[in-house]
Amino acid sequence: MTFHRHATEFAGLPVVEYRPGERPPTVDGPVAWRYSFWDFDDNDRFSDGFRDGFEAFVDAVGPRVEALVIGAWGYAAFNPAPIPQLCRVAPRLHRLTALFLGDMTSEECEVSWMKVGDVSLLLDAYPDLEVLRVRGCGEELEFRPVTHARLRSLAFESGGLSRDVVGAVLRSRLPALTDLELWLGVDDYGGDVTVDDLAPLLSGEKFRGLRSLGLRNAEHADRLAGALAVAPVVQRLTRLDLSLGTLGDKGAQVLLAGQPLEHLEELDLHHHYLSDAAAAQLVRALPGVRVDVSEQQEPDDDGDGEEYRYPAVTE
Repeated sequence: MTFHRHATEFAGLPVVEYRPGERPPTVDGPVAWRYSFWDFDDNDRFSDGFRDGFEAFVDAVGPRVEALVIGAWGYAAFNPAPIPQLCRVAPRLHRLTALFLGDMTSEECEVSWMKVGDVSLLLDAYPDLEVLRVRGCGEELEFRPVTHARLRSLAFESGGLSRDVVGAVLRSRLPALTDLELWLGVDDYGGDVTVDDLAPLLSGEKFRGLRSLGLRNAEHADRLAGALAVAPVVQRLTRLDLSLGTLGDKGAQVLLAGQPLEHLEELDLHHHYLSDAAAAQLVRALPGVRVDVSEQQEPDDDGDGEEYRYPAVTE
């Protein structure tokens, strides 16, 4: 799977598109505004078309924007993300509390090609930001340790999330954080995070207010399940998400044999490699938990007797 459609909802709000060169649409109540500008430009510089159109967007609706979705910024395989521009206009987006950077389909740019840059600069520029979601991959996605008092939800959608990014997140001071979502991906696209790298998170030492944890799109989901089966952080979660990965029967059995999970409100495992019997066993074992075991996958077998499983997003 790659990304085939744009977000229709963000931060609990419907997404409304602002089209460059047109008047802003009339909206009834709060919305998440979406701005994008796609153009094939193979120059390694910021897109002039995006820059000019975004300035017009900020002039037109900036004071009203509470949630913002940034789509294509030219051709993201060559044009860097407009992080400097977003930082410059922060005083004119003074109500912004939620930002999604990189909402584009694979037709606009594959996730592994996107030139994102250092997204921690956005947290410096927007001290009132509460929600930050970023799409990107490998070496083109950067983060450094930050201190931010208001951020409660942080998500990285990636076909390969690096240990440098994860390590910087885990060294950050985010006292309000309740929701953390990491799409770990595969090694071929820079996803080199190990269970050991996640130790400060799994031990519960970090982010003591955390209530929702997503370790999604993981190449080694069974190994993660083993770590989560005994991880102290699970005891304070209401939602655990291992979706989009390669979870199989071994991982399911380890989860069920580990610490109690009945306190969870939701266990999201959709896009998995569980057998029918293992999926049914999980649902039966946790009757008070919303257990999502949809989107069952079949492993590949190239004839050598070894199974091959793939996370949902790798390219």
